[in-house]
Amino acid sequence: MKFAVIVFPGSNCDIDMLKAVEDTVGQPVDYVWHTATDLSAYDAILVPGGFSYGDYLRCGAIAQFAPVMSEIRKAAEQGKFVLGVCNGFQILTEAGLLPGALIRNKSLKFRCHPVDLRVENTKTAFTNGYEHGDLIRIPIAHGEGNFYCDDETLAKLQANEQIVFRYAGDNPNGSVDDIAGICNEEGNVVGMMPHPERAVSELLGSADGAGMFKSVLNAWRERNGAASVR
Repeated sequence: MKFAVIVFPGSNCDIDMLKAVEDTVGQPVDYVWHTATDLSAYDAILVPGGFSYGDYLRCGAIAQFAPVMSEIRKAAEQGKFVLGVCNGFQILTEAGLLPGALIRNKSLKFRCHPVDLRVENTKTAFTNGYEHGDLIRIPIAHGEGNFYCDDETLAKLQANEQIVFRYAGDNPNGSVDDIAGICNEEGNVVGMMPHPERAVSELLGSADGAGMFKSVLNAWRERNGAASVR
C-alpha cells in the first residue's frame, strides 16, 4: 500500500504524518508537493495539519485551489482513502469534499492539549479497527477547530452515520454536537481536528491514534484480498 502525505507551503505536521505511517504500518510513503498533478500511484492520501499558505483569508481557503486538489477529488471519487487532519480537515471542507466549516474556537483561544474522543462510527476505512463507543486519547492543536453546519446538514450527518468522532467530556472548541471528526457518505474520506499522528506511541503519551493507520491498511488489504494486520 502506498501513502502520499501532501505538503503545502506552511504545512508543519507532514513529518509527523509520514513517521506515523512508517512506525505503525511500515508501508511506502512519500511527501507530495502541492503542485503535483498525478496521484494515481497512491492508495491513501493524507492531508496534514499546519498553516497552509499562512491561513490567509481563511484556513484552507487558498489551499483548496492548489493543483493537487483536483487529484485528491479524483482519488476520493475513485474510492481511494483520504484523511485530513486539523488544517487538512479545514482544506477538505473548503474544497467541498466534506460538509460544514471550521470556525474560530468558541473561547477565541488556541487550544493545545490531549482530549478524549468517543468513536462513533467504525465503518470508515480509518476506524474499522476500533469498537463503537471506544474512548481514545488524542491531542489537539488548533485555534479554528469549531465545526459548524446548519441544522439540515447536521441532521443528514446524524442520519447517515457520518459523525466519526465526538469529544467526550470537555468540548474544547464549541463544535456543534461535540463533533471532532466526520466522513463522507461512502466512508473513504475522513476529516478530524485532533492529531492521531501524534498519538502512535506511549512515548508520546498515547498510542490510540495508531489504530487509524492500521485500520486503513486493513481496509486496503480487504479490498485487495490480502490478510489483515493487527
